This record gives sequence, structure tokens and C-alpha cells, in this order.
Amino acid sequence: MEVPANLVKELRFKTGAGIMQCKEALGATNCNIDDAIKYLREKGIAAAAKRSGREAKEGLIYSYIHPGSKIGVMIEVNCETDFVARNPQFEQLAKDLAMQVAASSPTCVLREQVPEDLLESERDILRKQAAQEGKPAQVIEKIVTGRIEKFYSQVCLMEQPFVKDMNRTVQDMVTEAIATIGENIVVRRFVRYQLGGD
Repeated sequence: MEVPANLVKELRFKTGAGIMQCKEALGATNCNIDDAIKYLREKGIAAAAKRSGREAKEGLIYSYIHPGSKIGVMIEVNCETDFVARNPQFEQLAKDLAMQVAASSPTCVLREQVPEDLLESERDILRKQAAQEGKPAQVIEKIVTGRIEKFYSQVCLMEQPFVKDMNRTVQDMVTEAIATIGENIVVRRFVRYQLGGD
């Protein structure tokens, strides 16, 4: 089946996927753009893990001011090519991530970035809470481990429930974007400002 070049261009613009991937998706879906996007997402999610090792040096810094002008966020989101960095879908992802930071106030991107002293302090607090609740000494460490996981989901951006769909994490949303766009995407860093904050 001959795939029209204008459809390849449209699909590439909408997804950021490569030319050959777009041709394949359109060929497999009888040139239906919506089905082709779905095809790329379904096929790409499995491939997203393969892309995670690829270097992401391009991208953008997105700034977001929350309505009321009391919270502002700057976030750096990287991808592999400047073509994808200009893609509206990539820009929407950056906006969604900035809104997430504004709404949920994470302190870091990944759990590996949580300072060890903060983690140890939180563990101490959780141990004391469990002891005050009358939990047996032999299960306190298991309780602390479980509660630390909840702590990560509060302070680590990638582990937070996504504010637009609480059934998915931010990591799930980024993985889907990697699958659809076809490039590795990395949330590098962010800064959150709140009026009257430190």
C-alpha cells in the first residue's frame, strides 16, 4: 500500500516519530491517522525502555505561572532532537509536568535524588510513629519500608500520581510520551517558586 507523503508528514508532526515508523503505522492502519497514533503508542510503549539509555541533550525549559500569580515553575525537559523539542505534543508534556510541580510541590525528580539525611530523618519519624501506635518491634522496619514508599510518592516528581489522572504516575505519563514520540525523554530538573516562600 502506498502511503501518502502528506499523511506521513502529519503523523510525524503529531507524534515526533521517525519517517519509517510513521509509514509503518499508516500502512498497518489503512492510513487512518488516529489509528496510526494508537498503533505507535501501543508499539512504542514496549520500546520506551530501549530508548531510556539514549542521550537526551535537546529539549526546552518551560515556565509556568499558576493562575493567581502566586506559584511559578521552571522545568527542564530533554529529548534527543530539536525537531521533537518543537513538537506541540512535547511542549504539552512540558506544560503538564510544570503544572504537576506547581500543584504537588515535589522536592526532587527521582528517588535517588532524595538527600540521605532527609531520608534517615523521615525513617526515624516513621519508626517513632509505629512504636507509638503500639506496633510490635519485629514489624516496625517493614512498616517503615512501606511508609517510605508513600513518602517517595509525595516528594519525587516521577512517582507522584499525575494530577490530571490520579490512576497513573508521572513516570507512566512520560513513558507514554516516549512511546508516542519515539525518543528518550528526561525530566532534568525544576525550580518551584511560591510567593512568600523561602
